[in-house]
Amino acid sequence: MRCLRVGMAQINPVVGDLEGNCKKIIQWIRAARKKGVQILSFPELAVTGYPPKDLLLKPSFIRQNRECLLKLLPETKGICVIVGFVDYTDDLYNAAAVLHDGKWIGTQHKIFLPNYDVFDEHRYFQQGTQSFLFDLDCALFGVTICEDIWFPDGPAVELARNGAELVVNISASPFHAGKAGIRREMIAARAKDSLVILMFNNMVGGQDDLVFDGRSMVADQQGHLISLGKAFEEDLIVSGLALEDVRHDRLKNPRNRRRALEAKMSGKVLTVISSKGITRCADKGACKKKLGTRENPFQLHEAHEDYHPYEEVYAALKLGLSDYARKNDFKKVVIGISGGIDSALTATLAVDAIGADHVVGVSMPSRISSMESVEDAKILAGNLGIPLKLIPIHDIHDAFMATLSSVFKGRKKDVTEENIQARIRGMILMALSNKFGYLVISTGNKSEVGVGYATLYGDMAGGLALISDVPKTMVYQLARYRNSLAKKPVIPERILTKPPSAELSPGQKDSDTLPDYEILDGILHAYVELDESASEIVDLGYDRKTVHKIIRMIDKNEYKRQQAAPGIRITPRAFGSGRRLPITNKYSDGYKKLNIKNQKSK
Repeated sequence: MRCLRVGMAQINPVVGDLEGNCKKIIQWIRAARKKGVQILSFPELAVTGYPPKDLLLKPSFIRQNRECLLKLLPETKGICVIVGFVDYTDDLYNAAAVLHDGKWIGTQHKIFLPNYDVFDEHRYFQQGTQSFLFDLDCALFGVTICEDIWFPDGPAVELARNGAELVVNISASPFHAGKAGIRREMIAARAKDSLVILMFNNMVGGQDDLVFDGRSMVADQQGHLISLGKAFEEDLIVSGLALEDVRHDRLKNPRNRRRALEAKMSGKVLTVISSKGITRCADKGACKKKLGTRENPFQLHEAHEDYHPYEEVYAALKLGLSDYARKNDFKKVVIGISGGIDSALTATLAVDAIGADHVVGVSMPSRISSMESVEDAKILAGNLGIPLKLIPIHDIHDAFMATLSSVFKGRKKDVTEENIQARIRGMILMALSNKFGYLVISTGNKSEVGVGYATLYGDMAGGLALISDVPKTMVYQLARYRNSLAKKPVIPERILTKPPSAELSPGQKDSDTLPDYEILDGILHAYVELDESASEIVDLGYDRKTVHKIIRMIDKNEYKRQQAAPGIRITPRAFGSGRRLPITNKYSDGYKKLNIKNQKSK
């Protein structure tokens, strides 16, 4: 029996840290060799990190990326290594180098370049035009890169019909809620349709607004998932593959036979790069099956993971924050804790991500702040084990009002005076950041950021907007999920049950300005994530006037969002790099030109 022992190094590289990434790759090659791995893959652009963006416009960056790759060659004695890097020949390519026994035996260029959502690869890369087969003593395999595998009739199918028994896909596939299930179904379908074993090697880690969740996997030629990597952490996934089973299944199924004939008749036979005489098949023990049992050979036992509905979102936010702080050399973060649900969840995430010793809370009450809110902030800080600095702002606010009194003379109090309070708090947090080197984490959620219910240069101030892609309704769900993990709730129940309020004017409630968050989030989802028009959203059952008002608020606050700190993407479409709208924009999308004046909007 022809057996092959393969490995996937699911690593967390740092964009631009070429030397550090190279050292990490070498460490994982050595670890894989100790486990008897014969073919080892690394994620897409593992040498540079993903996405490198305009670093790709620097000739020195491209040159050094290739030099780092050459340093890997001595480490590949007795093992075949597939690693993502940036290739430069006639043009720039997103590429995979195949290194084998100290030699660089071939390079595969990415064929399909994504240019949607958060991807912008046509800005930098030329697309590849040819797939290659790599022929080792023990296996005939091909390599694809990320987007290539998402096309039902793409390179994987071409490789399989030309004889590939194994297709290795190296990826940097970013996370959003529900993405893992979509990927698993796609990989299983692609493997089954092509009668090929498919390795999907995904990156892990946080990079600015993106999180890569790992969950690398191996699917056999019948579409069964036989190996699955960890979620949100580095992992080395080792699998034993029975390549003879691929040949046996193809003998019973004429699909690939017809495809191979079509390829020959069309002249589309792939170039084979041979490196025979080096890699030997593994022993039969490397091909242990994970499907069926002796008692019941038809009972399937596929690799799987069970996640609480909000566990993966919480894990993604933690990883996004911890990597943002670590990779940008922030030792501590500071958070304004109001006693409300958003700051409570943000502080709890921060403690879980980087530890209580690295989190500082600040309570900044005004005369309008309730005693309950101050008490809740203190209880939360005590539960989390973090210091809470108390810095009242009423005297500062009085000084602002006195300074502006002559200018404001004859004008009624309005949102201006409210926003000054928020801006005082933002100024205090930024002062602490400057003095002590803290990273300021802002606490606004997607619902508020979406409609502009936030103060520019106030509660929007910060270096990372951790939950800015989390709708308000999900904020509550995540808080309750986190409380369910502890014997004693970390987030006080009163924070979860009291009506949300910015506390910028006496008796103020969010509901004074906004509809119930269940309604707001439904409209926001339809308009932002699904791109539905006002009339289509009304047809879903929402009140027409409310829909028009909310859409108007979303559109008119684009200028705020483009000045906001980056947030961690956890939905299919977040504000930021994945949604690019012009600030100066007169398109109404079917809603009435309403005169909207909302709290905290200036």
